Amino acid sequence: MDRRLFLKSSLAAATTAAVSVATMKAPWARTSARPALPMPSLLDLTQSGRLDLVAQQGTHRFGQASQPSSTFGYNQAYLGPIVRANQGQEIAARVRNNLREPLATHWHGLLIPGEVDGGPHLAIDPGEAWEPILQIDQPPSTAWFHAHTHPHTARQVYAGLAGVFQISDGQDGARGLPHEHGVDDLTLVLQDRRFDDDGRLSYRPGMFDRMQGFRGDHIVVNGALNPRAGVPRSIVRLRLLNGSNARIYHLRFDDGRPMHVMASDSGYWPQPVPTNELRMAPGERFEVLVDFIDGGDVSLLTGSDQNRGGPGMMGMMGNMRSFITGLVDDDLPILSFHPEGRKGAIDRMPEKIDDDLDQLPTNFARKREFSLDMMLGGMPMGRGMMGGDGAGPAMGINGRPFDMRHINEQVSLGTTEHWVIESNMLMHPFHIHGVRFRVLADETGQAPRLENRGYKDTVLVDGRAEVAVEFTQPAAPETPFMYHCHILEHEDAGMMGQFGVS
Repeated sequence: MDRRLFLKSSLAAATTAAVSVATMKAPWARTSARPALPMPSLLDLTQSGRLDLVAQQGTHRFGQASQPSSTFGYNQAYLGPIVRANQGQEIAARVRNNLREPLATHWHGLLIPGEVDGGPHLAIDPGEAWEPILQIDQPPSTAWFHAHTHPHTARQVYAGLAGVFQISDGQDGARGLPHEHGVDDLTLVLQDRRFDDDGRLSYRPGMFDRMQGFRGDHIVVNGALNPRAGVPRSIVRLRLLNGSNARIYHLRFDDGRPMHVMASDSGYWPQPVPTNELRMAPGERFEVLVDFIDGGDVSLLTGSDQNRGGPGMMGMMGNMRSFITGLVDDDLPILSFHPEGRKGAIDRMPEKIDDDLDQLPTNFARKREFSLDMMLGGMPMGRGMMGGDGAGPAMGINGRPFDMRHINEQVSLGTTEHWVIESNMLMHPFHIHGVRFRVLADETGQAPRLENRGYKDTVLVDGRAEVAVEFTQPAAPETPFMYHCHILEHEDAGMMGQFGVS
């Protein structure tokens, strides 16, 4: 592509993004009566051990004055229920596909074999059902489930095919943790979305969106635009899921009060750690404790997404986008909290939550290196180059785009490996199926930043990340595990590989 034409197109795309952000002023988005925070229904499987999910099409109104949007959901019109299971429990699941297209449903964060993981090899045909047995053998954590149908993951998740999966050991009360669902234990699915002039959901990715990921100009929480949450005057637990296609959140409260991080993707931390800002990449989950005892109203905000490229055209485009959209989407509102009534059940921050983390491993069965690449004619791109046609670049890992027929890596069951992931352009959230890992080093080259403490299954690669990966689950060649960028447009474009474990 001609360099001047590329830069001209990039400027036009960035300007369009800024104009799109300005649609926050659209009449349908302005309403004096903000909606109450909706809370997805809770499917408590701790007694029945039976999970029934139906993927279906429906309509959903995101704002009170908006027009209904055509959406997908599990058991409802948009998104899915909160599923709760006990540690050590066996779950008989049934996922029925009532859509008019194939659907794979991945259990993101569950430590289960490849044959029930729900990767793209396990797509369900329209009108059919999939009945995996899920053995829940892992510590308490907040996982999730979502569409993983190659190459349609981005569109299907954007339309609403995502839900939360909570794993419990029944001991949160003894830990002094809030645990009353919908009262002092709130699940928040954060997503950014674009809408047309009538407030209908819009997903029409152009070249710019495919290169940097599709970002919206409005933040919705559990499917509601700018909601308000009534909370008790107590310590409240927020289970945060970044369910966006590409946006990296920089969360903070408008009055500067801290969030006390108590858990990341794959389990609890030894004790809560206070922070005034929390960075969340797509696919990541965090649980935080917030003190609302003073009774003051407060809003949760996000700063602008600062994911930008390095040197060359990608860097110029990323910087241009950040500058233009930053003029209008800095500090986007997410939701507000309104403490009500008397003090709640939990009135003090717990000092200890879980056992201390094990020391970081130093002995590894093998070291593997992965480069997250934009591709040109099947070869990795150098800085400042562009691949593909006008619709955007192809993507790959280690110079190879995703191929359902090719197993990229073979791993030995029961081992721990040292994986090094690099990207010299954008930041990429890197997710590995069927495992949990510890971050050894991130972009600082030193001890991992706050968000990278504890056990995780997704890490944001800002130049480089090194992780120690535990392989405890088998995966046959017919149903391998995936590793991929969790910017969903990148995943669909080929930034994904697969590995067997035996």
